[in-house]
Amino acid sequence: MVAIARSNRLRRTPFSQGVEEAGVSAYSIYNRMLLPAMFESLAADCEHLKQHVQVWDVACERQISVKGPDAAKLMALLTPRDLSKMADDQCYYVPMVDQNGGMLNDPVAVKHRDDHYWISIADSDLLLWVKGVAAGMGLNVSVEEPDVSPLAVQGPKADELVARVFGDVVRDIRFFRYKRMEFQGRDLVIARSGYSKQGGFEIYVDGGNIGMDLWQALFAAGQDLDVRAGGPNLIERIESGLLSYGNDMTAAHTPFDCGLGKFVNSDADYIGRAALEKSRTKGAKWQLCALEIFGDPVPTCDRHWAILMNGERIGQVTSATYSPDHKINVAIGMVQADRFAAGVDVEVETQAGRCDARLRAEFWT
Repeated sequence: MVAIARSNRLRRTPFSQGVEEAGVSAYSIYNRMLLPAMFESLAADCEHLKQHVQVWDVACERQISVKGPDAAKLMALLTPRDLSKMADDQCYYVPMVDQNGGMLNDPVAVKHRDDHYWISIADSDLLLWVKGVAAGMGLNVSVEEPDVSPLAVQGPKADELVARVFGDVVRDIRFFRYKRMEFQGRDLVIARSGYSKQGGFEIYVDGGNIGMDLWQALFAAGQDLDVRAGGPNLIERIESGLLSYGNDMTAAHTPFDCGLGKFVNSDADYIGRAALEKSRTKGAKWQLCALEIFGDPVPTCDRHWAILMNGERIGQVTSATYSPDHKINVAIGMVQADRFAAGVDVEVETQAGRCDARLRAEFWT
């Protein structure tokens, strides 16, 4: 096995000690940080996630703090989604695009008040874009990366575990809303959100020096719940149709290509509006879709696989793995919009050879 050389460019997280003690077996690199990708195996981790509860080190979901008199103005420029009705205890999924309408990131915005937001980002250098827009527009706003590291609690027993540490009031938190809860004298944002369809919370740990204390408190409280360390699971993600920026979509795709057209507000004034309104009129170039790939379990999809129809390339598989629950290879792909139809048989060119496959309109959960 080839090891990754450690350096200050590859940052550890406030929870890395707990992750290592829990027996992490694979990492991904995300925003120049270590993201735990596997502990026992993808299949075993997925089965446990669906039945019990896991604590995830997702500190790599870095925060961009946007603070100052022009914070709301800057946020409105960055996304085609209308933020005008966003409440102070609310989180919004906010696709962010460039001047050409291409996806730069698909973060979650956390509103503290009209003059202060966090942007919880996927894997990209979005901080530089936000700083550039703020400077270029001459806005009165501070843009920086605060010492805030998310810790996710996911799975059907997540409510019970988090309630044992923070109190039963967390059960009342609505989806994509948050409450501020105290831990060791800190007010932490606890949001009902997370990168799985199994339900749970993301705890925004404000100050890395309390990270391991919270990690240990959750594990101590959840021994009888079979709590384990985990991370975003490839199988569960694909089954659920959860997109991964940089894998399933890039700046080459618009929100319309990614099935995110409902977040594009025609009346707003934001960067990329002219390009997206042109795309709306012309129609999407690409169609995001699910695929079934037949045959033996496919290898890891570490590159885009060609999707072929009658020998002609019509798109690419962007993520794929074998699903033990559905007993088939499940995948996410991008297909030329005018060639897509649910139920159509195609072929996929993997690094292990060509496989028969079928396009789907719906994901599995």
